[in-house]
Amino acid sequence: MNIIHKPLISEKMSAKSEALNQYGFIVEKTAKKSQIKDAVEQKYGVKVLFVNTMRYAGKIKTRYTRGGVVSGKTNSFKKAIVSLKEGDQIDFFSNI
Repeated sequence: MNIIHKPLISEKMSAKSEALNQYGFIVEKTAKKSQIKDAVEQKYGVKVLFVNTMRYAGKIKTRYTRGGVVSGKTNSFKKAIVSLKEGDQIDFFSNI
């Protein structure tokens, strides 16, 4: 099972990574904190101190189009914020 879906790259997460050495990921909804910690350590070769998780519900969205009103729902997801040991870093842009 693939636990880490994708890293979160935003202005807020970039500021957190520089100031607090914390990085964000979208993870599998059923993943436990220990599984997230092991997956990040294995994939990026860093030492994770602790993991915070948040669950987000899907939102209902409505668009007004020429053909009428279109309603839908965004996907729900789980977000994990991992704090790394002092001196460790993750570079998401090294493969570009």
